[in-house]
Amino acid sequence: MIELWNYYRSGTSHRVRIALNLKQIAWQYKELNLLKQDHRSEEYLQLNPQGLAPAMIVQGQTLTQSPAMLEYIEERWPTPPLLPTDITDRAKVRAMAMLIACDIHPLNNLRVLNEVKTLTDDGSLPAHWIHKWISLGFTALESMLVKDKQRDLNYCFGDEPGLVECYLIPQVYSAKRFNMDMSSFPAINRIDKTCASKQAFIDAHPDNQPDAPKS
Repeated sequence: MIELWNYYRSGTSHRVRIALNLKQIAWQYKELNLLKQDHRSEEYLQLNPQGLAPAMIVQGQTLTQSPAMLEYIEERWPTPPLLPTDITDRAKVRAMAMLIACDIHPLNNLRVLNEVKTLTDDGSLPAHWIHKWISLGFTALESMLVKDKQRDLNYCFGDEPGLVECYLIPQVYSAKRFNMDMSSFPAINRIDKTCASKQAFIDAHPDNQPDAPKS
């Protein structure tokens, strides 16, 4: 049984949950409350010296960094695939995924946002910081989706969800959480709506995790 140490609202945790669910792999939820500093505990630092979420334990081995986890999941359980078979298509898919993983998410993760707060006069979080980086990335991704021959489909590439959706859907969740105007991204909105009806994404959604606040 795979153990995934994660936090319900963590985008990196969310993307790994989606991948595991798409592959229909059994896994166990291990709560890691970032607000209570669980990730800085001695126990967790033994698993992940960076003190970041998530960490995935497979057969006694601990994996860190969500992109590495997604590649591991794809290589170990190749069916159903997260990547297309053509080498050029695989590069295109990885480029869209890394646009989110490298150029949007790192600027809006919890530790960066906490640091940004210290630079404001009142310790508040400026919304324009979050919106700027998501908007820049989504504008580029929207263009890539519209230009691609796959644009008439309901997913980023091909007729089934894959690697890009693992990254995209958590980022859309974050954008909505911070009240960002998404009206300029119809293709992204269409993909998000399609994924919202799929069980793998429903089960991975932050609101449906055991550590999510109950209304």
